[in-house]
Amino acid sequence: MASKQTRLVLLPAAVAACLLLLPAASVATDVDYCSKKDYPVKVSGVQIVPDPVEPGKPATFKISASTDKTIEKGKLQIDVKYFFFYVHSETRDICGETSCPATGDFVLSHEQTLPGFTPPGSYTIYMKIVGDDNEELSCILFGFSIGFVASS
Repeated sequence: MASKQTRLVLLPAAVAACLLLLPAASVATDVDYCSKKDYPVKVSGVQIVPDPVEPGKPATFKISASTDKTIEKGKLQIDVKYFFFYVHSETRDICGETSCPATGDFVLSHEQTLPGFTPPGSYTIYMKIVGDDNEELSCILFGFSIGFVASS
């Protein structure tokens, strides 16, 4: 009888251990501000799905933010570094990434498919949120990884 109880106790523990080994569907990424400036837009987190990003497959970057201002227009200036080298730069309309006018809590969501030949490794994104009057509303940086090969 004791051996049956032991097996019943071990089975849930084994299942729990296996669940811990499964990759998370999405993991919050640490975010740093570019300077100690008190930005009008506060960023609370970044979610990258999948993480690590797979070359040749779509990846979604969701930036959770909040502001007391009403943002009716603006742009995102995005620079990507691979080690010490700038490898990509783009500017996007903020209203294409979230509903405008944006105020209170909002999410900037962007989907990007990286070329299949993108080198694996660690990358850093520098992103400025600029208002319609060229006021810097926020500036953040965060890292992400690109896996070795795209899964089929």
